[in-house]
Amino acid sequence: MKDLLKPIKTDSLKEVFIARFEELILSGKFAIGQKLPSERELAQQLGVSRPVVHEGLVDLQTKGLVSMKPRVGTVVNDYRSDGSLAILGSLIDYHQGHFEPKLLESLLAMRRLIEIETARLAALHRTKEHLIALEGIIAQERTLNHDDIDILTELDYAFHHQIAMASANMVYPLFLNSFKEVYVNLSHQFFTVPQVAPVVKDSHERIAQAIADKDAQAASTIMAKILTHGEKHLKVVVAGQGGKP
Repeated sequence: MKDLLKPIKTDSLKEVFIARFEELILSGKFAIGQKLPSERELAQQLGVSRPVVHEGLVDLQTKGLVSMKPRVGTVVNDYRSDGSLAILGSLIDYHQGHFEPKLLESLLAMRRLIEIETARLAALHRTKEHLIALEGIIAQERTLNHDDIDILTELDYAFHHQIAMASANMVYPLFLNSFKEVYVNLSHQFFTVPQVAPVVKDSHERIAQAIADKDAQAASTIMAKILTHGEKHLKVVVAGQGGKP
């Protein structure tokens, strides 16, 4: 009974504030360079406390959507030039999951650039612990059916993140963490194509073996091939759904 009667959760006022202002900025209803009302005025107009407004604006500033300037106030940025990686999730949420062709191409190109390099570095710097972790993920993948899409997606992310951990680069795993929501969104679409799971499982085993053998060239080459394979199928899926996952 306790499991059935879990507490009802709603979005916090801060989250609602952020979502509303992201929509206003990304839609262009708030123009670039436009100065927003003061925190006190926003609190009064929206019926929330000033701390909610302030914390929400700080989050928007972190994403690059606004700038909070002393003695000036809060000004709307051009997110294309001032935005951070944190805005990617907001962009996709705003478009209701729609992957515009240019955005999708950019995301895939960025993934290719980073993941081929992490595979190469992992082969050079991996430890025994890294190999054990990779083998554990692969062992779980072997037990799954091809229609276990949610679990396959999570394990796929875990595999690539572990490679980033093995790269000995402190930034790569943090980068993937910050990119996880979008990454998982893309991978989930990829696994909706039934024939891709066997290819992924086989590729993961071969990449792990190359890393174990400290064969940097093989690790990066296999990673490049599986990314190309994924991009091909992902584009077909996204195009068939009108760009929506």
